[in-house]
Amino acid sequence: MSQQLVVGIDIGGTNTKFGVVDRRGNILCDGRMLTNQHEDVAGFLDELHEHLSKLIDQAGGIDNIRGIGVGAPNGNYYTGNIEYAPNLRWKGVIPLANLLGEKFGLPTVLTNDANAAALGELMYGAARSMKDFIVITLGTGVGSGIVANGQLIYGHDGFAGELGHCIVIPGGRYHPGTGAHGSLEAYASATGVTNTALEFLATRPETKSTLRDLKKEEINSKTVFDAAMAGDPLAREVYEFTGKILGEALANFVMFSSPEAIILFGGLTKAGDLIMKPVREHMELNLLPIFQNKVKLVFSELKESDAAILGASALAWEMKD
Repeated sequence: MSQQLVVGIDIGGTNTKFGVVDRRGNILCDGRMLTNQHEDVAGFLDELHEHLSKLIDQAGGIDNIRGIGVGAPNGNYYTGNIEYAPNLRWKGVIPLANLLGEKFGLPTVLTNDANAAALGELMYGAARSMKDFIVITLGTGVGSGIVANGQLIYGHDGFAGELGHCIVIPGGRYHPGTGAHGSLEAYASATGVTNTALEFLATRPETKSTLRDLKKEEINSKTVFDAAMAGDPLAREVYEFTGKILGEALANFVMFSSPEAIILFGGLTKAGDLIMKPVREHMELNLLPIFQNKVKLVFSELKESDAAILGASALAWEMKD
């Protein structure tokens, strides 16, 4: 049974999740810890080693582990470095794959979190039989991973596929994290939904909404979602608008790489048809005829709580022996 398991680690701005995974995508044991408790990466790695060593022992020991895969913000597959991640306390360039590899004595590979999600779909999820697809993660931000001809697209420097930062409305909404105006992430993320709701409340006084009963600081993507599901007209307009922006952007992405499918993942997908209907409508509306009605729009098949670990673990299976 030697080396029939891998470790998957997902490093987020707040939490880090990790687990031991078999080739079928079963998570045999897992855990989590706070990322942002540690000002320097050395303290973070010490705590991670403590937690993970117990899981590795639980799974039969280090000899059963083939390697470690890591998904992290601004993770560079080519260098194994986290480079200038805006949402981590450790600044600059962190040679994380090397540091982890030395700590555990295991081969370690790293990429960004959205690329890891795409590999997870390819190995365990909705893209199992596909060679051309795009994964879009709709959470606090908008991430993406592009697979073409069966290969994840990294680009010459390891940072290809940042579709969330493409400009969809030139001169549009300001993105405080990047300084850009009008990027997809400023509209189609949970933060974007919140900001659209606040804008609509201010500019559409004639539209009735239960959201008007809330304080400004109480309005977030969850309260907008709850209102929309209860039939609130303004909240539904927010999803209609968000779906339109996302659909128009997806049309551009389709004409760029002609994928078999676009797989949507993350919190915004919980709105189901409220967002999917306008997304599909505006995607098809903006496609050239040769691309129309060819691309499947589907939700991820990975369980949300497991997806990050599975995506990172898929990276470890991809490593050459």
